Amino acid sequence: MALCSAAHAGEKVWISLGDAALAQLQKHTTAAVAASVQARPAPLEGAAVAAAAAAEGVHLVQVDEDDLAKLSASVHHELRRCGGFMYHASQAEGLATLQRQSGAARRVTAAAATRPSYVIDQQSLVTPMLPQVQASNIGQTIIDLSSFVNRHYQTSAGVNASNWLKQRWTTLANGRSDITVEQFSHPNWKQKSVIATIRGTDNPDEVVVLGGHLDSINQAGTGESTRAPGADDDASGVASLTEVFRTLVANGYKPRRTLKFMAYAAEEVGLRGSQEIARSHANAGVNVVGVMQLDMTNYKGSVNDIYIYTDYTDSQQNTFVTNLIRTYLPNVTIGSDRCGYGCSDHASWNAQGYAASMPFEAAMSESDPYIHTANDTYENTGSNAEHSVKFARMALAYMVELGSDGPGLPDKVETFSGSLTRSQTKSFGPFKAAAGSTFKASTTGTGDIDLYAKRSSVPTTSSYDCKSDGSTASETCSINITANGDVYVLLKGYTAGSYNLSVSYRPQ
Repeated sequence: MALCSAAHAGEKVWISLGDAALAQLQKHTTAAVAASVQARPAPLEGAAVAAAAAAEGVHLVQVDEDDLAKLSASVHHELRRCGGFMYHASQAEGLATLQRQSGAARRVTAAAATRPSYVIDQQSLVTPMLPQVQASNIGQTIIDLSSFVNRHYQTSAGVNASNWLKQRWTTLANGRSDITVEQFSHPNWKQKSVIATIRGTDNPDEVVVLGGHLDSINQAGTGESTRAPGADDDASGVASLTEVFRTLVANGYKPRRTLKFMAYAAEEVGLRGSQEIARSHANAGVNVVGVMQLDMTNYKGSVNDIYIYTDYTDSQQNTFVTNLIRTYLPNVTIGSDRCGYGCSDHASWNAQGYAASMPFEAAMSESDPYIHTANDTYENTGSNAEHSVKFARMALAYMVELGSDGPGLPDKVETFSGSLTRSQTKSFGPFKAAAGSTFKASTTGTGDIDLYAKRSSVPTTSSYDCKSDGSTASETCSINITANGDVYVLLKGYTAGSYNLSVSYRPQ
């Protein structure tokens, strides 16, 4: 979680921050407030809480590194929470962010992003994969990432951690042509963000993002040799999403929407990496339909298992995430809390108008006390990843449910061509059709070709769910799919001829 600034001591920088953090800053500096707005976070549970959140002011101030070090300590120790500010490269950039957050200048591209239906209907895909998400795999990735002396955004170890993660994800991608793994370069610091993309089959221009932050920090100051293992903050989040990626690839999952897995650089210094990435998506008009942030998943400090953070997030998507947990993880208990302005990378996407959520490991006042120190180790979360596995399974359900279907997505169409001799048959499938859809098959060609289709097994000329056997090669039949399942097609040459077969269906 975010704590301190990107600048060198004495260098003036612009930050935006909420009321509570501003009050802490004013204890240590006389910096003037250049601008302020009333922030409008998503509604919380209960009208009184929602009204209080909506009244929070967001302010733009210019400070230097010494001020931010004091601010970080106050926010961490006195407010018992993380973050509290977002870094801005200039006053103009900061003002633009405040305007978007107030609703005065919301980006048209982001505001027009597709709103998913949030229907939960991918049980046949999700349920078999959930037990494959393993705490031992998550734990090993935490160990690997926390073995770097630190993952600071300006150290060689931070650079090496980025390179290591890129190689790890590349290995997991297993050479699939629809998967790319790349590093996102940032012009003003050394560490690169890492992005793995599974391209959607039918609607690749709609994008779902699962993120965590790669960097780590020691609040006493982080140099080349400073120990900042960041096992919980946020090796646990990156490890959790890595296990989601591994599981999906291992199962050969091919989403209809594009899925992106992101490990952000420079979160701890004002959400800088995620801000650049979110801004680049908004500038390009990318249709990001949903964002989930995993920032700290392995310290169970509260009575409930997963806490849904309700400020600076999207209330409709939060409800969807809650319903996912209740559907797929019924034994996992759910709480809610607020973390204030700029507490993690979801805020960068929220600032661009995208729907974002942040499930968290505990209530904020009871979160991991070891973060941002040399004691944020795997041992201090019990030397296991049993808490993180709950988040990884939730995130897998999120990625599959949003990645597999949605309003307006076209049916998948597959085509085949060839020829048949008299009485020759040829089968096709299985086609994995989704419940509530219609499976359609049709042929054109020469001669006389007969068409048969059947659920669950290859049809024969005497066993089928639909058939079309006219006197030409132009045939068509359809099946209403009441439950997710396989469909097969059989062609028979009543006479010799050629065929062009087209099959359309909604995939599972």
